[in-house]
Amino acid sequence: MTEQTPWYQITDIAQLDSPALVVFPDRVRQNIDYLIGAIDDASRLRPHVKTHKTREATQMMLAAGIQKFKCATIAEAEMLAMVGAPDVLLAYQPVGTKQHRFLELIATYPATLFACLVDNLTTAQQLSEGAVGAGVVVPVYIDLNVGMNRTGTFPDNQIPALYEALSQLPGVKPVGLHAYDGHIRHPDLAERTVACDAAFAPVKQLADTLAAMGFDKPIIVAGGSPTFPIHARRADVECSPGTFIYWDYGYGTILSEQPFLHGALVITRVISLPDDTKLCLDLGHKSIAAESELGQRVRFLNAPELRPVGQSEEHLVVEAGAGHSYKVGDVLYGLPNHICPTCALYERAFTIESGLVSGEWRAIARDRFIHH
Repeated sequence: MTEQTPWYQITDIAQLDSPALVVFPDRVRQNIDYLIGAIDDASRLRPHVKTHKTREATQMMLAAGIQKFKCATIAEAEMLAMVGAPDVLLAYQPVGTKQHRFLELIATYPATLFACLVDNLTTAQQLSEGAVGAGVVVPVYIDLNVGMNRTGTFPDNQIPALYEALSQLPGVKPVGLHAYDGHIRHPDLAERTVACDAAFAPVKQLADTLAAMGFDKPIIVAGGSPTFPIHARRADVECSPGTFIYWDYGYGTILSEQPFLHGALVITRVISLPDDTKLCLDLGHKSIAAESELGQRVRFLNAPELRPVGQSEEHLVVEAGAGHSYKVGDVLYGLPNHICPTCALYERAFTIESGLVSGEWRAIARDRFIHH
């Protein structure tokens, strides 16, 4: 009886140089379909595009009925506008030159509704001046710090006064609240839910207060992948997972309740046998996200026993044990622990369909500026 071919195996692998990033569009499509099926209304989805940074994955989501997107850079915002995304939230407070670039985008792509985050009045006043000069009104969300301790302002009784002050500024219009809770990632969904609900309670309370003050009901944009299933059950909350599009080893391990498929891998080859038990692969820091400790950066689907023991810019040394049968030239299929920064290391991903290389998706938004 012949063994079934593994889903990731590439028949014409010889034509791919390594290291390479590969994506499987059929699996990406299934992930998009699952995301839509996991919420009552697709209009409550606002996926983050930081993971893939490509027009093609965005177009797949648009074709599936997703209309709203979130991003972290001006280049990502421009990439979204280039493919006609109707609604784009720059989930970042633009400061300095970034404000000018953001206002230029708004002028260049009038068919896209752009919004951004602010977390203090001074920055909002600067944005207001620029917007008035550009003749536009920028919708803004107050960025709330719900425990991530990264950006934002605490969801306390100062927020209504800030919202009120924003509403008086020309050139900006407060429309809602943004609450990213990426620090909440307990593997146990029940524990994660308790923590998420506790972090969300003051956000909901603020939204109710603002509505009672006579403002339009504030839009709440909340969560990422770990808390997606929890926020998806709340009425009126927009959810913005990003990693779902490709998934990775890290989230696949801790978020076992979410059945997304691994849709992107790195291809690497054995390039040297430095001693009897070790292999050297062409998968250095520049080819896979290196923020995790050495043993946690990559899992090899067709060689799960290999143990990383050293990594430098262009090399990864792994322990294969005595008597191994690996040889120079062998291909390994690596599942990144963290796919988002891994994708940012590659200017293109090769698409694999029916086991064959079928094309490429260029990660045009990995650059700080999109070159036209």
